[in-house]
Amino acid sequence: MRESNPVNTALLSYGMSGEVFHGPLLRHNHTFHVSAIVQRSKGHAARDFPEATIYTRVDDVFADAAVELVIVNTPNHTHFEFVSRALNAGKHVVVEKPFTVTSAEADALIALAKEKQRVLTVFQNRRWDGDFLTLQQVIAEKRVGEIAEFEAHYDRFRNYVEPNTWKETAAPGTGILYNLGSHMLDQVLVLFGMPDTIDARIGIRRPGGAVDDYYDIRMQYAKFLVIVKSSYLVKEEGPRYILHGVNGSFVKYGIDPQEQALKEKKIPGSPGWGEERDEYFGKLNCEGGRPFVGQIKTVAGDYPAFYRNVYDAIRHSAALAVKPEQSRDVIRLIEYAEESNRTGKAIRPQA
Repeated sequence: MRESNPVNTALLSYGMSGEVFHGPLLRHNHTFHVSAIVQRSKGHAARDFPEATIYTRVDDVFADAAVELVIVNTPNHTHFEFVSRALNAGKHVVVEKPFTVTSAEADALIALAKEKQRVLTVFQNRRWDGDFLTLQQVIAEKRVGEIAEFEAHYDRFRNYVEPNTWKETAAPGTGILYNLGSHMLDQVLVLFGMPDTIDARIGIRRPGGAVDDYYDIRMQYAKFLVIVKSSYLVKEEGPRYILHGVNGSFVKYGIDPQEQALKEKKIPGSPGWGEERDEYFGKLNCEGGRPFVGQIKTVAGDYPAFYRNVYDAIRHSAALAVKPEQSRDVIRLIEYAEESNRTGKAIRPQA
């Protein structure tokens, strides 16, 4: 049964992001009503949302007085323009990661959202990956003691350059650092905050590639080191998370199953949603207050939590789980990483 006061919502596109992620999460959340979708060519929008008005221009969404919330899930370089226009039209906004191409753009949007008194947040869905929730639990419970080193990987094997896509075209906001790095750096900031220094190497490894497809970023904190790495040329999977501390280690393989479940048209939030098979449970080996050697059951992932929070923020003025300032800091880290790679030097983030 639909909530008596659902948020009328529009999607600015219905490609992979709209059809696989936002569409299903909204469709099975009865506090939202998808009332409009922009689709410039034939597709599945009308099939999936028969009650929605299908527009061919984003202008029509901004002019639609019934639309309260706009999902900006268009190419990265359009985020600033479309979020600005949505806010100026009096809409609340969820923008796909990365928030913007530059931190200056992010700052301008944050100021505009405050001026218009509208909700503005970023779809950092991987905060609700089960493996990340489990990692947070291990750290919060100090299972490995004082942290010495944390390493995270988000690797794929894609040894080809996909044709006819903006994601493979050299332009501001494209490449693996904006694509996958915006997830990984967000998780680092959630765990540890801004580092003391950042030292990065970013490059193109695939023959014929035009955008970066590899990065190795090292972030130094007062007492520990954080390493985040990603590559499109990893055929043999390694650990996703490696956490070492003075009392032990936590190592986790595998990736959260929710994206695959969404691709398979499974219902978000249904029984068993986000649960991981036990062969992917992380291994904890620690001594001290709570000695343990064995698997730690993965916390169930919960992508639907993102939109539950968005509804509460719009209807009940609840605090946002993903504050735009946090996502602005992700873009700042990307800029620092690019500067470090360009100069070959470690960068000290400004206060």
